[in-house]
Amino acid sequence: MGKHLTLTATDNHSLGAYRADPSGTPKGAMVVVQEIFGVNHHIRNVCDRMAAEGYVAIAPALFDRIERDFQSGYSADEVAHARTFIGKIDWSKMLLDVQASLDEVKSVGPVGVIGFCMGGTVAFLAATRLDGLSAASAFYGGGIVKFADEKPKCPVQMHFGEQDTGIPMSDVEIIKQKRPDTEIFTYPAGHGFCCDERASYNDESAKLAWQRTYEFLGKHMK
Repeated sequence: MGKHLTLTATDNHSLGAYRADPSGTPKGAMVVVQEIFGVNHHIRNVCDRMAAEGYVAIAPALFDRIERDFQSGYSADEVAHARTFIGKIDWSKMLLDVQASLDEVKSVGPVGVIGFCMGGTVAFLAATRLDGLSAASAFYGGGIVKFADEKPKCPVQMHFGEQDTGIPMSDVEIIKQKRPDTEIFTYPAGHGFCCDERASYNDESAKLAWQRTYEFLGKHMK
């Protein structure tokens, strides 16, 4: 359904992206932010899913600043390699790439952002630091707690797994206390519960989280 394209950030960095367009008139656009596994099959599927819901969806390749065209599966070795990127993350540079994506699609209507894992944290930071977003949905963003004092400029919804070994519920409670202006949901699931390509996938929780996401976007993406 989608196509690959090249974007240019304001610091002249060139990065790849995957874009999927709906068949009819778009309701708006969504920037889809990757996990540490790159713009892989799962993230492209999320773009296709958003396009099927009526949104133009674009996923910037945020790791192009480290290793161009990187994408990964979920075997133990692949996960271990993907984790080596964590120490190289530059949140401010990633936001430049999100901004480039936003600029690419803003002409179609309201723009939102949705992110998973690392991308969940990026989605929250985009909501607090970038202008022009109508909504942000963050799935299991482990770094959000570090930035929870920052106030979002648009409505934010968050989703966490209660059995996520990497994001303790104590962190989620801190976020709830600091950000009563956001919607926060927890699920009886582990990390990555919305990715049906991972062993941690939880069908019931994923369906509920997506239902809440669509309702949230329908309310604010106007």
